[in-house]
Amino acid sequence: MPWPARDRAHPRSRPAALGLGGPARTDSEITACRHDQLTAHLRAAGLGAIADLGFVGLDDSGPDTGPAVITGYKAARNRPLTRGQKLSNTALAAVRAPVEHGFAHLKNWRVLGKVRTDPTWATALVRALLVLTNREVSR
Repeated sequence: MPWPARDRAHPRSRPAALGLGGPARTDSEITACRHDQLTAHLRAAGLGAIADLGFVGLDDSGPDTGPAVITGYKAARNRPLTRGQKLSNTALAAVRAPVEHGFAHLKNWRVLGKVRTDPTWATALVRALLVLTNREVSR
């Protein structure tokens, strides 16, 4: 099943591309992002991304550069989150909520699970479905 490129589900935004697999099966999205060198592409385009806790460690940029991928903070059993880290996680969750809702609504279009075509056409399909989904949700 294709995994969509993470993008804002805002009516004025568009997904950059749709990943339809690679040279081998990957067990996680972070592995696929590392294989596709997502952070290098984001930096080259002057963009950034906000991701969930599954992507912690994806952006291994140095202290001199700004992050290309912003994630929240994970708590450990012996190290609870500080108040500032909890506030940061809450702010990131508020920004990510509309995105997650948009992708949840996209899953209603069952045709996406059966896409076996050129990635360019599939990206155009997802863009069209995002428009229809945003229109349906806004009603």
